[in-house]
Amino acid sequence: MNKMKRLAKLLEEIENDIMLCVKCGTCQAACPLYSVTKQESDVARGKLALLEGLRQNIFLKPGKTARVMDKCLLCGSCAATCPSNVNIFLIFIKARIILRQYSEFSFFKKIIFRSVISHPARFDFLIVLFKKIQFLFLKSDKNKQKTASFLFNSLFSETRHVKKLAKTAFLKSRHASQVIDHGSRYKVAFFPGCAIDKIYPKVAIDTVKILNHHKIDMYIPDNQACCGIPALAGGDEKSFNRLLNHNIDLFSLNDFDFLITPCATCLSAIKDLWPCFYKTRGEKQKRYLLDLSENAMDVSEFLINVLDVADIKGRFPDEVTYHDPCHHKKALNIWQEPRMLIRRSGLKLIEMEKPDLCCGMGGTFNLMHYSESMDIGRKKRKSINRTGCSMVATSCPACMMQLSDLLAGQGSSVEIKHPVELYKKALLN
Repeated sequence: MNKMKRLAKLLEEIENDIMLCVKCGTCQAACPLYSVTKQESDVARGKLALLEGLRQNIFLKPGKTARVMDKCLLCGSCAATCPSNVNIFLIFIKARIILRQYSEFSFFKKIIFRSVISHPARFDFLIVLFKKIQFLFLKSDKNKQKTASFLFNSLFSETRHVKKLAKTAFLKSRHASQVIDHGSRYKVAFFPGCAIDKIYPKVAIDTVKILNHHKIDMYIPDNQACCGIPALAGGDEKSFNRLLNHNIDLFSLNDFDFLITPCATCLSAIKDLWPCFYKTRGEKQKRYLLDLSENAMDVSEFLINVLDVADIKGRFPDEVTYHDPCHHKKALNIWQEPRMLIRRSGLKLIEMEKPDLCCGMGGTFNLMHYSESMDIGRKKRKSINRTGCSMVATSCPACMMQLSDLLAGQGSSVEIKHPVELYKKALLN
């Protein structure tokens, strides 16, 4: 009964939100997917029209409706440009949760979300095992920083360049001491996120080195769980809440002033999705979660707005361009701080054309719709190339993977960096 009440509540919220849409078509011009497919069903307006009859569609054609709803990057471009301020991102998440109750939830996703990702210790154990056999799936590329898939391509029938799992995950490294005490006026909890932890641990290590240099107290608990956005985007609210309960229990063991993360997607999940979709176990947990999300910050925000780190002049001759992750610019209006951090690292920042244009990654969208993902990404690659920069920086590990694939595909030597890597190099090298 509680489950049906929850679904009915979500349906009512969706119907109320959809009423705000005036079908003006502004979302069509903003949608990166529509720009390459020209299909109305790929635009927010088309999807909202389909959702207007959701009460009937979940019984008559739930599978078809779910497939249309799943073909979306969840980039937030439509919501960011909507003149009626329709929160399309949240509508789509709610719709996916409802539809997942009536349409087939693939066996693969059930295994990944409910048996692997939602159990952090098991997830870490399987990652360690996969590291030992990833050579079967990946082969060396001409560019040493990238890898081209082997068996992976045969599974997905595409030519991809895939980042290898790091030899040692950040949270399993010596840099991730659980409590680092300098007696500072600030104490931060550090949430690296799965992709930073397991694929780009250097970003997390550099963050810790920077915070240590500035004598910032840190709390870095082991066995952190995924932020939950992959499960929630897949409509699996149960796995999302399991992950969130795990993280709340973990971080509530220590007091801190700010929760910081170098992952744009994780930050968006913490600030927007955790308070909205968490099934609270009581008022105490609800208040803690609201405080946690309110005090969550991107690393660059903390360094610029809280610490006000000083300029480091004349250390780099390089020019760098910056790509705005959708979950920063469109969801959280974070775009100035990463640029300020780059400039304070002593680099010359060259703006690309439309720096906030989606790169086409979209998490699992890239796996399920790789051709469209690459078509969107090529526009981004062209903008990067036109700057003539030797480096492109971004604050999202998923964007880093997408840009790596795009640039490796043309044999480019352009490096992909996170802003904290640039600042750490200027500060400590």
